[in-house]
Amino acid sequence: MALSRLRQLVISRASPVFRIRPLVTTCRSLTRPTDVQRHFVEDDCTLLRGITLPTINGVCASSRILKLQLGVRNFSSSELPPHNVLGMPALSPTMNQGNIAKWRKKEGDKIEVGDILCEIETDKATLEFESLEEGFLAKILAPEGSKDVPVGEPICIVVEDLDDIKKVPDVFTSGSGAKEEKATHQDERNETREQNTSASRISPSAKLLITEFRLDASLLKATGPRGTLLKGDVLAAIKSGIGSLRTSSSSKEKPVSSPQTQPQTSHGPSLEARSPLHSDTYEDVPNSQIRKVIAKRLLESKHGTPHLYLSSDVILDPLLAFRKLLKEKHDIKVSVNDIVIKAVAVALRNVPGANAYWDAEKEEVISCDSVDISIAVATEKGLMTPIVRNADQKTISAISLEVKELAEKARASKLAPHEFQGGTFSISNLGMFPVDQFCAIINPPQACILAVGRGNKVVEPVVDSDGKEKPTIVNKMILTLSADHRVIDGKVGGAFLSALRSNFSDIQRLLL
Repeated sequence: MALSRLRQLVISRASPVFRIRPLVTTCRSLTRPTDVQRHFVEDDCTLLRGITLPTINGVCASSRILKLQLGVRNFSSSELPPHNVLGMPALSPTMNQGNIAKWRKKEGDKIEVGDILCEIETDKATLEFESLEEGFLAKILAPEGSKDVPVGEPICIVVEDLDDIKKVPDVFTSGSGAKEEKATHQDERNETREQNTSASRISPSAKLLITEFRLDASLLKATGPRGTLLKGDVLAAIKSGIGSLRTSSSSKEKPVSSPQTQPQTSHGPSLEARSPLHSDTYEDVPNSQIRKVIAKRLLESKHGTPHLYLSSDVILDPLLAFRKLLKEKHDIKVSVNDIVIKAVAVALRNVPGANAYWDAEKEEVISCDSVDISIAVATEKGLMTPIVRNADQKTISAISLEVKELAEKARASKLAPHEFQGGTFSISNLGMFPVDQFCAIINPPQACILAVGRGNKVVEPVVDSDGKEKPTIVNKMILTLSADHRVIDGKVGGAFLSALRSNFSDIQRLLL
């Protein structure tokens, strides 16, 4: 029993090896954790090398030798019961922090293997955190609504027996609580520093404002380092009306006029142009974890990826006629976007050079075996890209059903990791908006994204059956390819757009 509880212990930074008695099998005769603690004493140890951590079970009484790992069962020399400290899991390869969206279990609840402990908002979607062991939820360390909890930081404590819940003290706090306490102390120090009303140093811009508005520097609060009076301090004082006008000895003191009534001088712009925004002129909008990651990734893509832009227009009339035929004769309803996905997938199959990505470590192009299309779906929390896998091998009706299902999951934040991770090519369609043409940013590590605009009626010269040209109204749509120039040059990009145009002009090719 003791052996099953004592496992997966990590070595502290100070000790490069696990220090225990020579015979590891000795611990098999020990039945209580306290016996193991007394047995493994630092003063009577030898160095055991060449043994991997999972094969060693034991507890050392000295904290200088072993450090308990978060998320595994552990004991201490105090009166704590056997317990697990569960840390924030990494639910996606790119996740380094997450938000606690909702707790499914309450303190004191029984936990079975496979039960959902909580819902965690990652950088991609809201995922469920399943329990791998049974027990009782003794304490929640990261309450519901906790933001930016780093991976590995404790979020809850699980014990084996119901009676052990009351033995878990209230001293356990999460790392976020420590951060809040540290931030509180920092705020207190800042407030104490701001209470200093005498400035020992004045910045040049602050001196200019004090002279211009004839303020008394001794009445202003300095918030800069080492008591420096900053420009912002003077502007805040002017806005709040703190400070008095400096006048001659024969005139009386007058209150400082408000920024609106202060006369404008020829030395610079008016005070209102220099004043901070009023509190009622803006609103702080909290950012979701998904939007934060999107902003970071797209910035990295735009700065680190050499974007190549290629545009071409296609005639939509064959596509629209084919869509109408499917609805009237076969009662199959598909969208223009569904047919676009199929047309792009077939073009990628015919031009495999466009279905690749750049490997930064190897500094070479990696060709993809399958055609997996990522579809941009707008949600309240940000832009999601669910994937239609092997799109070139699926029918248009199958693609339509899958896209609807994935879009519903994306808007409900219910996408599984395999449904949004990966993809070899992206499509961003703004045809439902009055957007004629736009350039999309590549979604790394992919090398291409196709921006689809709306269809417009235009007049085109068309050759009739008599061989004469005559003006005809047709529906045209502009497609813009954003490509990683390290992977796709103008030749490959042009070949891909040429194949795509052929698919739109001869829509029957999609049925082959």
